[in-house]
Amino acid sequence: MFTLVVGGSASGKSAYAESLVLQSERLPRYYIAAMQPFDDECRARIARHRKMRADKQFQTIERYTGLSGLVLPERGDVLLECLGNLAANELYDPAGAGIHALEAIVDGIDALLPQCGDLVVVSNEVCADGGGYSEETEAYRRLLAGANRALAERADRVCEVVCALPYYYKDRGRGV
Repeated sequence: MFTLVVGGSASGKSAYAESLVLQSERLPRYYIAAMQPFDDECRARIARHRKMRADKQFQTIERYTGLSGLVLPERGDVLLECLGNLAANELYDPAGAGIHALEAIVDGIDALLPQCGDLVVVSNEVCADGGGYSEETEAYRRLLAGANRALAERADRVCEVVCALPYYYKDRGRGV
């Protein structure tokens, strides 16, 4: 089962996505972390997230770019957090795919899917507030919107989390 969970900042999307992975008792559980530790604030956030997952039997794999090259140690359930970071890394990091970032993201998910029992991908909603940003920011927003659309097409389930409440736009199991 492939689930895409989308939401705005502090919407509760990460906690909801994690709860989906924890519903299954399958092990191993992998947490693919895409946030690069650029500064103290990022390092503190990463440490907080690791502490929150400590008793939940997640194995953390840090992967900032090149998701298609990732080979999991064994088949398991996967939580990818988050597509927004992965997109920025692929677009702007020298090790990233640059103008081919969308293809790198989609190819990465396609390569990851056969290795997963369940895959839950967390993504950001960054296009609901209009525009007026710099061209660089608009390029990122277009990339993330394109990645969300491409993954929503592939996913079995797509939900948006608002105020910690999930709303399903697509659920192949329920016919939505």
